[in-house]
Amino acid sequence: MKKNTIKITLFTLLATLSINSCDRFEDINKDPDAATSEQILPEYFLTSSILGAQMNPEVAERTFVLYWKTAGRQHYQTFIAGGNYDDGYTTNYWGYISGWLNNANKAIQIGNEKKLNGTASNYNENIIQISRIWRAYLMSELSDNFGPIPNEAFQGVNPEFNSQKDFYYYILSELKDAVAKIDPSITGISDKTKAGDLAYQMDWNKWVKYGNSLRMRLAMRLSEVDPSKAKTEFEDAVSSNKFISNADENFAVAEKDGWNDLTGVMSRPWNQQIISATLNNLYLGLGGVPSQNQLSSDLQAYIKPDGYIGKKFSSQYPQKTNDPSTGYFLDGLPNKIDPRAYKTFFIPGNTTSPIFPQGYALSDAAMMRDMRYSDGSKVTVNTKYTWNAYTIGNWGTALSLNDVRGSANYTPSIGQQYRSSTNKRVFFGSWESYLLIAEANLRGWITPMSDEAAYNKGVQESLSYNGVGQYYSAYISSTDYNRDGTSASYSHTTELGASHVMNYIDGKTNVAGTVTINYPSNTIYKGGNIRNDKLTKIITQKFIANTPWLPLETWSDQRRLGLPFFENPAVETPLPNLPNLNSSNFMTNSVKNFPQRLPYPSSFRNSDPNGYTKAVQLLGGADEILTPLWWAKH
Repeated sequence: MKKNTIKITLFTLLATLSINSCDRFEDINKDPDAATSEQILPEYFLTSSILGAQMNPEVAERTFVLYWKTAGRQHYQTFIAGGNYDDGYTTNYWGYISGWLNNANKAIQIGNEKKLNGTASNYNENIIQISRIWRAYLMSELSDNFGPIPNEAFQGVNPEFNSQKDFYYYILSELKDAVAKIDPSITGISDKTKAGDLAYQMDWNKWVKYGNSLRMRLAMRLSEVDPSKAKTEFEDAVSSNKFISNADENFAVAEKDGWNDLTGVMSRPWNQQIISATLNNLYLGLGGVPSQNQLSSDLQAYIKPDGYIGKKFSSQYPQKTNDPSTGYFLDGLPNKIDPRAYKTFFIPGNTTSPIFPQGYALSDAAMMRDMRYSDGSKVTVNTKYTWNAYTIGNWGTALSLNDVRGSANYTPSIGQQYRSSTNKRVFFGSWESYLLIAEANLRGWITPMSDEAAYNKGVQESLSYNGVGQYYSAYISSTDYNRDGTSASYSHTTELGASHVMNYIDGKTNVAGTVTINYPSNTIYKGGNIRNDKLTKIITQKFIANTPWLPLETWSDQRRLGLPFFENPAVETPLPNLPNLNSSNFMTNSVKNFPQRLPYPSSFRNSDPNGYTKAVQLLGGADEILTPLWWAKH
């Protein structure tokens, strides 16, 4: 009998999951290192792997919030978006995901050993295959952060590193093979055993769908660098029509309050998670749904007229950025906005809203904030019931003149439902399947539905998930443009001119006027003059739908396509870690202005210098934030 060193906190696992099967663990708990493969069940390790990857608050804050949500432009934070990183954060994440992969590998190993020694359950083969699917996700997460990793990663030895191309070919093959080997007819599994599968409770058909949807996602990752392979893999994955197609099939893991692996990834109260300018520019006007139809009667008086951009405060905002909204404070609520906005981010001061975190409640007097001028004068603005977002980067002297920015007390921020650890963290949502199909069909690949049908269905799934499905019909036919020049109607591809006229009020004099607002020129996508084509629509909807659960995907799409439009960080004074961006080119986007990856942690560099050297060679550039991955735009 082969003995196995088990690195798994079984007591914690039991307590967390409330699985009352202590007798089955009795011998293992007496002496874990002496446990044999006959005594161990592989599903214990799969459970532990999924449990860990849910991320406890330590790794969640550093990786999910500060790295992914920042790089993916889901909230207002400069950090990695300004070219910065923290080796301690990276080392922390590397260490944790190593453990998650170790447990996934152990599940597969033990399952195979049980096949050989005759102690396998009737569902053992399926456990092996769903563990392979889960391992494929974890490995893709690791590679999409760092770049080259070993195909045989985290199995107890220092393995050979593989190029990202070899890795992606391997992982796509793994997914295809694992899905094919799942037997959905297997039954007779106890409820206690099913409970150990935190995502699907051993619903084999749902695992098949997740495997295919994940393969679709990873195949699409290769669309720009290896389109033939991307097409072949995607078409094969979607051909069975077995993909995540509704909310009941989402790969999602229930959260649990406290400080443990199931605690919500966005639960730390000091992480304000203010709406980003990137996302706000996508939201504003998109779908043409009036705020009047979305908000309660007590907020109607605060809705501003259509075409109004706000009060102008030029000195209090950075000007060296291509954010089309900079320089204006919206002293109320937008006339029209994507209905998911009010469901995801709370309105400042709206304390009766079910998504308002009471920790951000202030008195009416405290909601009054100052816009200062260099001559010592000031204008006081009321931030209650307002809707604003702020450009990241270096604000220069404007920073000291603006007393509003940087606080969730005065700015829309992530809602309580994402902070309270009572939700389900979504690893793959039904909307993504359809929006991937829409992109695939637009590229001419063979799919089970047209690009427009898939696009519409993806939007509908996202609206329904956010509880605003009642607006679908009006939304999907809307030709209203958002602040970036994109509309919701898929067939409406009319491009506006370079600018549009909006109304404003001078913040100091209160004199009304009109101003020409330029639509942003996304120069890393088709030269910058295309804002309303079908691919822009698809990725715009994908970005909004994936907010806030899937920031790694919003980051990956921008790296892959340059979509949607990410405004350049402000450079009133230089950002030393974004040397390409300066006061003469801030209106021009470049892949050199946005983070591309995480540098490998020093712990890896020090513990495996040969592996590190090989990994950097395969990366094809310096081990730096701005070095693009193989599949990304260069």
